[in-house]
Amino acid sequence: MSTIIELENVTKAYDEGAASRVVLRGVSMRIEGAETVALLGASGSGKSTLLNIVSGLTVADSGTVRVAGSELTRMTAAERTLFRRRQVGFVFQFFHLIPTLTVEENLRLPLQLNDSDDPQGRARVNDLLARVGLIDRKNTFPDRLSGGEQQRVAVCRALVHQPPVILADEPTGNLDGETAQEVLQLVLELGRESGAALLIVTHSEEVAAQCGRTLRIVEGQFADHEVRI
Repeated sequence: MSTIIELENVTKAYDEGAASRVVLRGVSMRIEGAETVALLGASGSGKSTLLNIVSGLTVADSGTVRVAGSELTRMTAAERTLFRRRQVGFVFQFFHLIPTLTVEENLRLPLQLNDSDDPQGRARVNDLLARVGLIDRKNTFPDRLSGGEQQRVAVCRALVHQPPVILADEPTGNLDGETAQEVLQLVLELGRESGAALLIVTHSEEVAAQCGRTLRIVEGQFADHEVRI
């Protein structure tokens, strides 16, 4: 399996008044296709900054960031925007569905942005909705869905354009225990089946234990060990 995400000696600091706060301190990692990796750490440990660097939302101060064959550190802001649109699927804690679009229209939006809203793409929309048990809700607006249903739609939206990278930021943090487990299993299952590299940011040991590998970040650095299952 080929490497999809590769970071080498990545650093990041933010100016806070007259001082500089170092968030990442020489981080290196590799994630292959179809891998499910948990990025585990406490609030303020640097995990969200790392996720944003992988997506190209944030630019590293130094080091190398290669994702899906592209070196993000050499891209312009406009190039990184196109990269995210084509190569990355996002799953957020608070769903971020567009309230004025139906379930089907939310899923078709990534296809439209990538010029792939064709019969094949629309068939994927229907297949994914059927897979998660929501095909009969395709014409429903998000505010008529439960939290678990909205998150299932958000997972489908992240996958519909077949990106090689899926980034999930606390994807179950806004759900109750049973629903959270169902959504987590959906993310893991669909991520593996798609062959994408799946990186899940979490502070939950229970979530991390269900991923194939855990990277633990403490004060901007990885702990010395990794867990593989």
